[in-house]
Amino acid sequence: MSRPLHRGISGIRISGNNNDFWDSQVKDKTEKEDLDRNRSSDQSYLSPRFPFRLLFPDNSPSKYGVTENGFASDPFSVGTPRSRHKLTMLFLKLSLVVIVILALTGSFWWTVSISTSSRGHIFHGYRRLQEQLVSDLWDIGELSLGPSRLKEMEFCPEESENYIPCFNISDNLAMGYSDGHEYDRLCGHGSRQSCLVLPPVNYKIPLRWPTGRDVIWVANVKITGQEVFSSGSLTKRMMMLEEEQISFRSASLMFDGVEDYSHQIAEMIGLRNESNFIQAGVRTILDIGCGYGSFGAHLFSKQLLTMCIANYESSGSQVQLTLERGLPAMIGSFNSKQLPYPSLSFDLLHCARCGIDWDQNDGIFLIEVDRVLKPGGYFVWTSPLTNVQSFLRNKEKQKRWNFVRDYAENLCWELMSQQDETVVWKKTSKKSCYNSRKPGSGPSICSKGHDVESPYYRPLQNCIGGTHSRRWTPIEERPTWPSRSNLNKNELALYGLHLEELNEDTANYKKAVRNYWSLLSPLIFSDHPKRPGDEDPSPPYNMLRNVLDMNARYGGLNAALLEAGKSVWVMNVVPTSGPNYLPLILDRGYVGVLHDWCEAFPTYPRTYDMVHAEGLLSLETSQHRRCTTLDQFTEIDRLLRPEGWVIIRDTAPLIESARALISRLKWDARVIEIESNSEERLLICQKPFFKRQAS
Repeated sequence: MSRPLHRGISGIRISGNNNDFWDSQVKDKTEKEDLDRNRSSDQSYLSPRFPFRLLFPDNSPSKYGVTENGFASDPFSVGTPRSRHKLTMLFLKLSLVVIVILALTGSFWWTVSISTSSRGHIFHGYRRLQEQLVSDLWDIGELSLGPSRLKEMEFCPEESENYIPCFNISDNLAMGYSDGHEYDRLCGHGSRQSCLVLPPVNYKIPLRWPTGRDVIWVANVKITGQEVFSSGSLTKRMMMLEEEQISFRSASLMFDGVEDYSHQIAEMIGLRNESNFIQAGVRTILDIGCGYGSFGAHLFSKQLLTMCIANYESSGSQVQLTLERGLPAMIGSFNSKQLPYPSLSFDLLHCARCGIDWDQNDGIFLIEVDRVLKPGGYFVWTSPLTNVQSFLRNKEKQKRWNFVRDYAENLCWELMSQQDETVVWKKTSKKSCYNSRKPGSGPSICSKGHDVESPYYRPLQNCIGGTHSRRWTPIEERPTWPSRSNLNKNELALYGLHLEELNEDTANYKKAVRNYWSLLSPLIFSDHPKRPGDEDPSPPYNMLRNVLDMNARYGGLNAALLEAGKSVWVMNVVPTSGPNYLPLILDRGYVGVLHDWCEAFPTYPRTYDMVHAEGLLSLETSQHRRCTTLDQFTEIDRLLRPEGWVIIRDTAPLIESARALISRLKWDARVIEIESNSEERLLICQKPFFKRQAS
């Protein structure tokens, strides 16, 4: 037990009895002896009971001794010098009490009258202390469980190589889900993993960008040769199997080549070619059922950012192969839930034989397309169902096409062009169009209470959303890329931000990115072991391609990486436990998603080169936890590629706690001090390449 800290005034000795000074002038030798004998008992004035003895003196005989007559002396006997002295002391004590009470009262009123700004600082400091206390108690709980909790985690069995928690088709079928709902995301308590996922036996580090965009290792993804050759969609055909590799290069002059296809879409919109998409206000594209990402890979060279979404697939996954190529992708589904994107998020939605029956469920899937599409944005649909020659010979196809065409008109979409199997619609830029429709013709407008701007896997709505948003601005009226990423004062006001806040965030991340690269480069070029047969790259070298920002805030890391000329894309994740600036991130021309970090992220294992988290530990610590920090780190390990990097920035105590947990994950870790901020630390980790032994 620690000893209490006693503080006094240096150089002043406090005697045992405060009455000695007064009595020395009036007491005789006997009284002095009595006082000397009782000196030890009066030490109680310096004990913890001292304040109470000021108000309630102890009158027991043991305190004052016995007189020569054998009677106990009475300190309050009237008429004696001693009694007068005691009365004087009582008066002084009462005066002291009154002074203390007045001082406390004045202090209280001063505290009440301080300014709002000062109260804010005090509250901020209190919250910080409170969060630190919660973190410390959590860490104590972790450590108190003993060495058994600190041992290294076990590796997962082989069947977990491509396992994604929350997606289990067989379990969903067993629970009675069907008609596509078996692909839905269901995160239960039993879906969380408590082991480390190993790569496949013949896994190889992906080829560097941009070579890795066109050539990937077959062993890194779960796909069979039959699935490669039987790929039937437009973009899936642009691949071929070559020994241990899959190549997405194509020298085909066929019309359905991706370049010709994207050129056709541009002409249908009224543009000269796909290079003019930017001038038309198009920057971000949601590619539904993206094949293997070839459409987005081609448009990337035109400064267009394409996010691929597709259903979970146990083998031959569109999402897994797209991410392996270094392109944006995540598992997403239109089956029953709204996508975790805000309303009015994307400039163009694309579906090329994406497997969605848009005429089913009374058109509710088209309503979701309308919700995430910006005003004036485009919906591009390529399907045999839209081929005029085809449905003229098939009454059923004609009926289905007529439903989609009429429903799109009732959503106030303008049919811009129809060629071969491709149709292009344009979403209205005017809210007044919805009120000008005939009564009963099409879905109604969502009420303000049901029009949630940023839903998180809510059930699909059968009403038109996004109309109540203050962000309703046609894409033609927005600044074109890259000016779009720098919002002005009036635009920031829509998100409750000041220009100074965004500028400060941008400046901080510019400096942070320079520091990150200076820290990672020596680790790679100096003490990091070189892979056999791999030449040292000559700087400048783009070490990373897929970056996951777990607490993206305003998208500052994304902006800084692009400004620094890094050829990366960033998945900006906004935690559901913190402030929601995802609409701001998407309006700046980036891609992102809402996510609860106590659940598994909707992607396959080994899909990110770097995971970044600034302030996430503080954010999650301040919330009511449904999971532990170790659970979140285990999920990061699942997402991270072998030899991938983790950068965590947070307060020094939380970083030290995280470092202790990371030892269980077998990561290499270093703590770096931040010169400009003595209260924060950087934790830089690298995931080793553990090879699975062939059985």
